[in-house]
Amino acid sequence: MTYANTPFDQTEYQRRLEKTRTAMIQSGLDAIFVTDPSNQAWLTGYDGWSFYVHQGVLLTLQGEPVWWGRHMDMMGGRRTCWMSHVNIIGYGDHFVQSTEIHPMQDLAKHIQARGLGKARIGVEMENYYYSAKAHAVLTEALPDAELADATALVNWQRLVKSADEVGFIRKAAAISDKVMQTAIERAAPGVRKNDVVADIMHAGITGVGDDWGDYPAIVPLTPSGIDATAAHLTWNGAPMRAGEATFFELSGCYRRYHAPLCRTVFLGRPSDDMLRAEEAQLEGIAAGLDVARAGNRTCDIANAFMAVLAKHGIKRSGRMGYPVGLSYPPDWGERTASIRSEDTTVLEPGMVFHFMPALWMDSWGLETTETILISETGAAEPLSKIDRKLFVKD
Repeated sequence: MTYANTPFDQTEYQRRLEKTRTAMIQSGLDAIFVTDPSNQAWLTGYDGWSFYVHQGVLLTLQGEPVWWGRHMDMMGGRRTCWMSHVNIIGYGDHFVQSTEIHPMQDLAKHIQARGLGKARIGVEMENYYYSAKAHAVLTEALPDAELADATALVNWQRLVKSADEVGFIRKAAAISDKVMQTAIERAAPGVRKNDVVADIMHAGITGVGDDWGDYPAIVPLTPSGIDATAAHLTWNGAPMRAGEATFFELSGCYRRYHAPLCRTVFLGRPSDDMLRAEEAQLEGIAAGLDVARAGNRTCDIANAFMAVLAKHGIKRSGRMGYPVGLSYPPDWGERTASIRSEDTTVLEPGMVFHFMPALWMDSWGLETTETILISETGAAEPLSKIDRKLFVKD
């Protein structure tokens, strides 16, 4: 059964189930219980702002997945999931934020009713949405089952995107370009940062043509001046000032798919140090893109970029990117591979990364990044059409 609100057709969802079940068999699992809302949506199509309460997808080696959550959100499951209604189930509101009973007790009854009381069940231990209390209660309620750590099992199956998914990411990238162009145009001395962000968010939600914008998994990150030495600050009501750089870390979002993009705007005349850093950064990005080819590894991208920085005498540490695609708050990354020197994930066509080699210095920050698609042949394709440079508004 497929509903009009489902983003993809049944063939796409069956492809995802097959990949996931293969990984389950390799891990010796009879079932998995998935709480990450991105993984839930990827498997079932479920889309709702309900991840603040306990919910998830139970997947076994046969049959349809089961979406389980709060009863009022079960109705949203019927509107957005592809499964039959019998496999979209809800628990009563008396479980919500109760100190006497816990939703995992209800889940355990459904697991036992499906003959899984003695099964080996994978759960996402390292996940924003699966609490220590939830695990303790579920373990107690299933004394004969084995709960195994299946963190990122589904995430890894999402790494190579289908053609349909790439199409959605391209739509998101077009929205990202519109959002970034709005930020660049609005940035000026005396303009309040919150007003700039309001225009950014309006542009993102409006979308491009018939491709409407969804809410991104991360809010606009827009620090200026000394604040831009920190990576994840948002905004305030202060006016933008001459003599400061502001980086904009933004993403358009289409049907939950993202294409993050960063650019930096300097109001006035940048210092020679910043201009030299820009030169090194752009040269390093070009070097990284050139080796971002199928058959190479994520560390090859990082090492190519770092070699250029070393040549220019610039020190940097940390990772330089991560896979992106379908995501919910608080993060648009997929939490699997990383673009960093110690990661040896082999690049395959259809992988999509946010190549994010930002520079955070002692008194300013410089973010210039690209969402890139690993191609069948040749170097990776940057999906943005915004000029790759430091935007100077003197």
